[in-house]
Parts: sequence; C-alpha cells; structure tokens
Amino acid sequence: MIDEKRIADFFAELVSIDSPSLEEREMADTLKIKFAEIGVTLTEDHTQEQTGSNAGNLSARIPGSLAGAPVLFAAHMDTVEPAKGKKAVSHEDGTVTSDGTTVLGADDLAGVTAIYEAVRHLIKTKTPHRPIEILISTGEELYCKGANAFDYSQVQAKEAYVLDLSGAIGAAAYAAPTLVSFAAKIQGKAAHAGFHPEDGINSIQAAARAIAQLPQGHVDESTTANIGKIGGGSGTNIVSESCVIEGEIRSLNHETAMELLETYHRIFQQEAGKIGAKLVWEEKLNIHAYETPLTSDAARHYESAVAEEGLTAAFEKTFGGSDNNVFAQHGIEGLVIATSMNQVHSCAEYTKIPEIARWRGLWPILPHRRKPEQVPDEKTEYVKNPQSPPADVKTKTGGLFLFPARLATQRKIVYNREKLPVHAGF
Repeated sequence: MIDEKRIADFFAELVSIDSPSLEEREMADTLKIKFAEIGVTLTEDHTQEQTGSNAGNLSARIPGSLAGAPVLFAAHMDTVEPAKGKKAVSHEDGTVTSDGTTVLGADDLAGVTAIYEAVRHLIKTKTPHRPIEILISTGEELYCKGANAFDYSQVQAKEAYVLDLSGAIGAAAYAAPTLVSFAAKIQGKAAHAGFHPEDGINSIQAAARAIAQLPQGHVDESTTANIGKIGGGSGTNIVSESCVIEGEIRSLNHETAMELLETYHRIFQQEAGKIGAKLVWEEKLNIHAYETPLTSDAARHYESAVAEEGLTAAFEKTFGGSDNNVFAQHGIEGLVIATSMNQVHSCAEYTKIPEIARWRGLWPILPHRRKPEQVPDEKTEYVKNPQSPPADVKTKTGGLFLFPARLATQRKIVYNREKLPVHAGF
C-alpha cells in the first residue's frame, strides 16, 4: 500500500527549504540525513569552486541483488526564483501548489521525492534489482553547473533516467537541443545629435540593420533563435556610442546551431564595419544536443515499465535542456522522464501527489530489467499523420508519412514543434 500522506509530508518538507540555484546548502544537508535514515549514504563532492554554489553534488551507489550494469537516476536540488519562503499548499484532490507568491519547486523536488520514495520502497520490500546509482545536482537551472562539474569516473552506469520533465506520467524526452548564447557589443562614437551628428558613429543603427536581417523564432522545425535583450545609448541628444545585444540559439542539430551562430556573428560584424564601428563578440556553448535512440536500453526498459503500469510511453523531443545533455557527452544514454511537475518556472506551478506515488510503480520494473528482447524485424508501411515527420522518417508521400508501423502502434512519438513538452529545464 502506497502511503500518499508520507509522500506529501516529505515533499512539503523539501518545499519549505529555500534552495535557489547556488544556495543549496540546507537542501543538501537535509537530503543526506533523509537518505541515511533509509540506509543510503549520499556523498557530497567538492565542486563548489567550479560552480559557485555553497553545496556540492550528491551521489550514491546502491549494490544490486541481480547481476547487470548499474542504472543511474538523477534529479536536481535547486529551484528557480522566486524561491524564498516557499510553502506547500495541499488540496483535497491531491494537488499541491504554492501560496501563489513563489514557485512551488516541484521542478525538481517532485523528482527528488520520487527517487527517495522509490529507493525506500525497494529497500523495505527487498525487491531484486540491478545496482543503482543516484546523482542529485546543484545549479541545474543555470545550464547544468553541477552536472558539468561532476566527476564521471564515479559513474559506471550507461543507462540513465533524469526525473525532470513536465507532462503526464509516461512522457519521456529522448532528444534535446544545443543551446548557445551570445552577446554582440557594438562600439561606435558619441557626438551631439543636434549640432554634429555626422561626427558620431551610431551603434544602435548598426545593431538595427543587423537584427533586421537575422532569422528569429522558429528558423526551421528543429531550430529556434531569439534576441532577448538590447540596450545602449546615454541620451536622446547623443549619438549612441555603444549598444549590447544578447540572445540565444537552440537546435536539435548541433551543427545547425553553430552554423546559425556564425551567421549571426558575420552579419553583426558586417553591419558594424559598414559604419566604422567595432564589434566585440562573446558566445557560450551552454549545452550540447543529444538524441537517445529509441532502440536503446533506456527507451526499451522505460517503454516496458510504463506498459506494465498500464500507461502509454510518450517519447518526445524537447527544446529544453537538462542534466541529461551533460550525461550524453559522457557516453550515458538516458531519457528525461515526467514526474508530475506542471506550469513550472511560475507561481502557478503544481504537482499531484497521486502521480508521484504512481511513478514509484515504475521504479522496481526499470532497474531489474535484464537484456531487452530482440526487436522483431520491422515491417514498413504507410501510416497516416498530417504533421511534420520525425527524424527517423524514411519517405514522405502526399499526406502520408512512411515510418515503421511498430513505432506508430506501440509508441506515441511527439515531433510536431507545437506539441513539444514544456521542459522543466531552461
């Protein structure tokens, strides 16, 4: 019998702890105590100098009673702002919200709660399982600071599940984008706008001409670009001496993102040069795109686990990032899975305790899975779908997209950009 009250109380206790990004000290201390009470030692690393946090990442390894490679489960302990003074407000139907003045922090405390509850259940019931590894990171909301600083020689798992996705239980993101940010700093020359404007070099003019040429919004089905900040000038009667433009580019294809970034750089350089201004260009690769094959152990095990729980696995691509982007760079194939976090990054955020409790039912199935059964030969046939095709589409004919019927009948795959999940990352 699942004790939903115990789950609700544990979640509410975590919510009451202030843990905005890089201020996770109290949360880390609390989690070490809580996990120790159920026989699991969380070890804290010493990544504070690299991340700027006042706490390190927490990790653990639980020996398995079954042979096989370990499985990694991950979440993050930081929350976005406003995060000070959070309170969990419970409702009769099992929904939990904040009091409306802060975020709730279900992103990602729902994930942390699910991991704790599942581990507790495994230990108490002595359920057979493969070795389990746990990683609870700091600074995830700041482009995975904690995960980037973590020492992956400590991890043996090559199969991972990151509990950090919004949407219905059963949803899983198998692909996420490269995200690059940039700042274009245009340096012109000040002059009086009324008496001698011809003596000045207007940086805002160069910026405007460049921006007018740049693609923004959905550049293609797998790429977005956005200029989010612009500032400059010191007065309406002064030719603007300097201007700073900041933005980002995301793409499910890493090469596409980098090529578009180079186009942005080139056009800003071109327009600054035309009027004699100088450009100082800064760029940062925040996360690298990945796509976990739907034939991977992670996807097959998850699909089977969800089916045995009476749910449908919905495999999705997302434009949000998570620690799974970092794991992929270290040879770990993983999924980001939904754990009842909704309207994240807002004061309307909420979770549902029965959904967190139901997720626990998936856990015993995932770790003890042996090698997946051989996939039968795929019979390719036409499957009607009016939307854009996924990456593994083979042919397109009129309104019909040709892809393996096995995927169409056994899996729900979301690939229309308008239906991409609201990821709990950034």
